[in-house]
Amino acid sequence: MTIRRTLLFAFLLIGLVPAILLAGLAFVKAREALKSEINLSLVTQADAMTLDLDKLLFERLENAATWSSLEVMQDVQVADVDKRLSNFLAQLKSGYAGIYRDLYVVDLHGRIVSASDAGRIGQQLPPVVAWRTTRLAGANIVLELPQAANGQPRVLGIRTPIRSQFGDSQLGELVLHFDWEQIETLLDRAAANGRSIAFVTLDGAVVASSKGLRNSGITEGSRLTGWDLASRQSGAFVVPGAPLARTNVLVGLAREQQFAGFAGLGLQTLVIQPEQEAFAPVRRMAWVFVLLLAALAAVTFWAASWISGALARPIAALTRFARGYTRNQAEPVPPPASGEVGELRRAFLQMTEEIELSQARLVRASKLAVVGEMSAVIAHEVRTPLGILRSSAQMLRREPNLSEEGRELMGFIESETERLNRLVSAMLDSARPRALNILAHDMHTLLQQSLALLAAQLDKHHLVVSENLSAADPIVECDAEQMTQVLLNLILNALQVLPEGGRLELASTLRDEMFLIDISDDGPGIPTHERERIFEAFFFKREGGVGLGLAIVQQIVSQHGGSIMVNDSRWGGANFHIELPRRRLAGTE
Repeated sequence: MTIRRTLLFAFLLIGLVPAILLAGLAFVKAREALKSEINLSLVTQADAMTLDLDKLLFERLENAATWSSLEVMQDVQVADVDKRLSNFLAQLKSGYAGIYRDLYVVDLHGRIVSASDAGRIGQQLPPVVAWRTTRLAGANIVLELPQAANGQPRVLGIRTPIRSQFGDSQLGELVLHFDWEQIETLLDRAAANGRSIAFVTLDGAVVASSKGLRNSGITEGSRLTGWDLASRQSGAFVVPGAPLARTNVLVGLAREQQFAGFAGLGLQTLVIQPEQEAFAPVRRMAWVFVLLLAALAAVTFWAASWISGALARPIAALTRFARGYTRNQAEPVPPPASGEVGELRRAFLQMTEEIELSQARLVRASKLAVVGEMSAVIAHEVRTPLGILRSSAQMLRREPNLSEEGRELMGFIESETERLNRLVSAMLDSARPRALNILAHDMHTLLQQSLALLAAQLDKHHLVVSENLSAADPIVECDAEQMTQVLLNLILNALQVLPEGGRLELASTLRDEMFLIDISDDGPGIPTHERERIFEAFFFKREGGVGLGLAIVQQIVSQHGGSIMVNDSRWGGANFHIELPRRRLAGTE
């Protein structure tokens, strides 16, 4: 598995698992809270409907108790001969439009004496079928079971006795036929959001129901079997929903409480809602959670992909670079990065630079080894004949009869043998550098002595030499003879390339514990692509050179624990910059 996939998997695991667990826990808690809220809503609505029923019935019973004690009711004794009582009942019916179907006053034999509808006077009312009895405002009130007569809408009969004002004898009864559709209208208005409402007796007989229940066949007189309503207390519960719904239904139950002294009719209110509809908000909430989790997963996957890619990309680039480096294939250098990856990149690039530097040193050492072998052979095979040739040439030049041309040729032989001898000496010096003799020396003195040794040649070329020796403490632990050789080689290099009247500057500065030397000229300079190679053995550009001078310079500077590099001078020529430790470094030879 790649590091990117590992990071991606880790980020997704860290980001999604806690989110899913927290979302699941939040959903469970929210679902339970929502269910409790739904149950509470059902019970609250049932309580409110029970209260509305009691208030409505209380007002009707209070009307009956109040009207039965009015003075006009005494006309029942004379059979309402002047129709005053009938007119009064008609006005009451009109004033309570739609609430009462009919209002009657009957005598002790059940014959209608007065009525809101004059056509009913003289008719006989059927016997009383008592459903509930109660007492209110000192009057006994009998309620008849809601029923329909002669195809008319169902009515609730309310009977209360009319007593004589001159004694406690009963003169007749006031009968109110309350329109039961008022109860159904009340239920229909309250039934909404998929809910149905019913008023039932304690044994489960339906007294009134909302439209949804009536359309399902649950009407007055139906029984809700299997719901065990008699043993239940007020609250919410779940029961089988047939025939209302295919699933179970939630039921909120509330029983009548005493209202203004009225104990009620012994009814209970049921607010019914199918579970599928009741818990629709829970399902919607579940989908919201699913969508939020999906969005979170998408965002997490995108962020994890981007972060894992950002972390793995520099490592992958570094891997490709390393693979290409080992196969000698050109690969772009990985871009800079921060943190541990950046440290790894810097360490790896430093390692490659050190490997290349080591390889360069190895090549240089191998070249110097070849020089050493050649020097040993040359020293043994060439120096003796060179010495003989030189001595012979010197002796021949002393011959008095030697022509001028012969003397010139002898001079050529002598100069060339001298040049060959110097070449052999240079090769021997580079191949077998002697051990350093480290002592504290004044580098300013060594610089000035080097200029003094070459003063004649500098003057011959009319060079402008300047010194800018600003180092406050020029004492450096070094081998004076070899450092002088370094300075002489560098000054001679400048001398050989500078034209008449050229400029040469020697400068010194301090930086911490390093002594810095700059030898600058205004010559042609050194091309950038050759600056790394000029310190290699046998690399030269000047005609007649052998390419060992700068190799020896770098070798001596390295033996002292320093470094040398070449740059452009401020005049556009070459600048050789040397850095030497002022104190002898431990472990250097």
